[in-house]
Amino acid sequence: MNIAKNMEAIFVVAIALIGMTTFATASAPAAPAVIVAAADQAVPMQTVTVSAKRLTAAEKAASAQ
Repeated sequence: MNIAKNMEAIFVVAIALIGMTTFATASAPAAPAVIVAAADQAVPMQTVTVSAKRLTAAEKAASAQ
């Protein structure tokens, strides 16, 4: 069997399998309820603020060398 002649059929079958598995697993929950409930009670997300001056074009060129 020459695979090059049947490449289109192989591609169509692969896409059909991917599509079927997508629909078959679409109804599965994204995350367990325990993790979702624990995330509601978690501390707020930490943020980092960086305060620094931006380099001018001349300073960037000097530091690149």
